[in-house]
Amino acid sequence: MNSDKFSGSLFDQLAAYAAGNVCPMHMPGHKRKALGSPLPLELDITEITGFDNLHEARGILRQGMDRAARLWGSRRAYYLINGSSGGILAGIAAAAAPGSRVILARGCHKSVYHALELRGLQPVYLQPDADAAFGVAGSVQPDQLAAALEAYPDAKLVILTSPTYEGVVSDIAALAALCHRRGIPLLVDEAHGAHLGFDPAFPAGAVACGADIVVQSLHKTLPSPTQTALLHLCSDRVPAEGLERQLAVFQTSSPSYLLMGGIDFCLRMVEQEGPALFAAYAKRLAAFDEKIRPLARLRVLCHGADSPAAHPGFFAFDPGKLVTSTRYAGRTGGWLKDRLREEYGIELEMAMGDYALAMTSVCDEDRDLDRLARALLEMDRELEAAPCPPNQPLLPLPQVVLDPAAARQQETELCDLAQAQGRLAGEMVWAYPPGVPLLVPGERIGAPQLEALARLTRQEVELHSESGFVPKKIRVLAPRY
Repeated sequence: MNSDKFSGSLFDQLAAYAAGNVCPMHMPGHKRKALGSPLPLELDITEITGFDNLHEARGILRQGMDRAARLWGSRRAYYLINGSSGGILAGIAAAAAPGSRVILARGCHKSVYHALELRGLQPVYLQPDADAAFGVAGSVQPDQLAAALEAYPDAKLVILTSPTYEGVVSDIAALAALCHRRGIPLLVDEAHGAHLGFDPAFPAGAVACGADIVVQSLHKTLPSPTQTALLHLCSDRVPAEGLERQLAVFQTSSPSYLLMGGIDFCLRMVEQEGPALFAAYAKRLAAFDEKIRPLARLRVLCHGADSPAAHPGFFAFDPGKLVTSTRYAGRTGGWLKDRLREEYGIELEMAMGDYALAMTSVCDEDRDLDRLARALLEMDRELEAAPCPPNQPLLPLPQVVLDPAAARQQETELCDLAQAQGRLAGEMVWAYPPGVPLLVPGERIGAPQLEALARLTRQEVELHSESGFVPKKIRVLAPRY
């Protein structure tokens, strides 16, 4: 699509884009469909009489948060109006004292790493194996966590992401049980899984599986505005008073009533229409599976001819994520994402290496998934088989020389990336989406990390760093390290 016609103000650009025939296979979950939501600007008020206060909710906002707790089965639920990131920061701050040791999946979102810095936490990383067929990270295995807990008995918190950006779900019930045997709380970043557990076609969510704190982005997979999320408190292993204090620290004191109104609308829709909505959603995904079964070169993870049984490293999978691999066609995920946008008017969520991700929600219609299926089938017929490249393992864990907070206190300098081997990273490097760090301050930059960054650059994956110079230069710690 030609971006030149989107000139003028942001409003004009948004209006022009909305008027176009673009199929949004990405978040937010409302997919730019109003669904009757009454959210005009005249509803944008402040904490006037009768409208409660987010940070001391006793009235209408508390009623809404109680509704969320009932829907998901948590003890307490809290509105988040700066996304899951704010909830993750607050949850970690409430559960882990400054300077303590925490165990976390390496594939956590960068907001988790920001919490490590702010609290001076000492990280111990869990790195799942890569799936042989698609190259995505598998589930965190219980034996991995058990070994880490045995090796680090002083750990105060475990932090996991489930489902991952690509839809891989870990065995939260088993992982929570391991934590609880040692009296350690489990925080699950379920930003991409607010819809889980509402229909048998989807895996159970982390609240039902026994996690202590669960953070969900409503806006990613449910009909709620961007920036809206929930935090669930599910046990007394993390005191509610301390958690609420941290929520007040990491959320604005002037919360948007438009956003909170959007949360309320979403919760009421799930409460009143959820069974029918999710049953139709599951039926729609099953129909998509049948339509794409003839794909030969392109493959969709756990869909069509591919099944969860072919991925032994997955405990479970969220069928709402459509991950299309291009590795058997000799193409990149970026190629697929660009072509779907330019030739078929379908905008995907992200591209990474040799796959691309389409996110779906209850707001997609039959015609939306039909449109994607037809496009994939049409492209597949044009593609020729290509030798499958050797499977790339997940980026090996670099040596942690300094914890992130300590590294932030050191002097840094810019260095050519090609000359950075052996130096300590002085900044975070990530691909966005999904926002998972490839390098964290204080880590030794080794040959595998440089090779991975070079490969992603060749595959036209957009890399980011705090300095903005990657992939040409990177900020590193002073030479004495």
